[in-house]
Amino acid sequence: MFSQKSNTGPVKNPSHNVVLPFYIYAALAFAVSTALLFTSSGYFSQHYFQPKILAITHTMALGWGTMIILGSSYQLLPVLIERKLYSNILAHLSFLFAGIGIPMLVCGFYTFNMRWPAQYGALLIDVAIILYLVNVVASFAKSKQENIHALFMLTAGIWLFITILIGSLLVYNFTYNFLPKDSLHYLSLHAHLGIAGWFLLLVMGVGTRLIPMFLVSGYNNKKILWWMYGLTNAGLISFAFSFLYFPSKHIYLIDVSFIAIAVLLFVYYCRKAYLTRIRRQTDAQMKVSLLAVIMMVVPLLFLVAIISILMFTATDINLVTAYGFTIFFGWLTAIILGMTFKTLPFIIWNKTYHARAGLGRTPNPKDLFSAGLFNGMALCYLTGFVCFVFGIMTVNPLALKGGAALLICCAFLYNANVAKLIFHKPGRYENSNK
Repeated sequence: MFSQKSNTGPVKNPSHNVVLPFYIYAALAFAVSTALLFTSSGYFSQHYFQPKILAITHTMALGWGTMIILGSSYQLLPVLIERKLYSNILAHLSFLFAGIGIPMLVCGFYTFNMRWPAQYGALLIDVAIILYLVNVVASFAKSKQENIHALFMLTAGIWLFITILIGSLLVYNFTYNFLPKDSLHYLSLHAHLGIAGWFLLLVMGVGTRLIPMFLVSGYNNKKILWWMYGLTNAGLISFAFSFLYFPSKHIYLIDVSFIAIAVLLFVYYCRKAYLTRIRRQTDAQMKVSLLAVIMMVVPLLFLVAIISILMFTATDINLVTAYGFTIFFGWLTAIILGMTFKTLPFIIWNKTYHARAGLGRTPNPKDLFSAGLFNGMALCYLTGFVCFVFGIMTVNPLALKGGAALLICCAFLYNANVAKLIFHKPGRYENSNK
């Protein structure tokens, strides 16, 4: 599935030792995020710029979303460019630096100590992302294949570097105050370059490759892909320049419209892949992933509402909080929940059974995890997500606490299923072949 032949022979995917630590770290970070969400749920009825919410946001953005995407990128990039990953050592080092830096930064936010814990944590994350970007650029440069999906990945990595660089400056600005304005002023720039430049661009680029593949669909429209790529980057560049030099809510609406059109094209692309699929029965993992695609529209609606309200009155704090929540706990989490159990089972199967393939009975990748745990996870996630958003909008403490409790259950079931995969042993299949 993830292996592919090039003109010089089969592409060698990176060792599972490169990829699996990212999945394990992300799963644990998701559990920590939901636990923090439960203990700090009351803060979500207040202003969004405060220590507990900043800690949860960065645990989700860095520990959950970014770490699992880095691991997935190391697995998928060789397939896209039809060349092996430039350096496994750089991949290991990127995990090490990010794995140490993220909890330091999060602890800095949680206690609102913006001195050495947060500052050193930010520097370590900077180094990790630089190593990741060097690995991607070097791998991309060695490839003779022009691949639009790999270009999405490369460009998203550049936006990630810009995002974490700005974030590091904001952390240091709390202490040294060298920027023209306070850190809160630049928060929107930092957040949106990361959300649209890193997460959205990469999800669209990788999603338009994986979703048709897992649906067994031959749909491919490079013209739409180029439009998605161009509109997203145009919207981001325009937003960055207007934010820094001539801020205008009207220009922001234009920037959002560019990115919104790109998102709608992505939804259209996935719908066409779904309609032209060869395998008519869609499994639960793909249903969650496709639901995540639809959920991408929700934060866009919140964002348009926020900008529109700002033209006439002050910001609606609850609306802003809900907007952020529907990104990190919404479509981003949903697509990770679905895609984890499409990609990780294959990685584990390849690690355990690849050498035995053709020599005897082996399970299918989908047999390596529990469908029951997955279905329970999906149910807890959807009800918990809806309940928590309702709690934010209505300032209902019971809904906030109940939604957070359900998301903890979701994270527990997700971790249990990931552990089942990680610790899988070939035992009974080997015994049946003797």
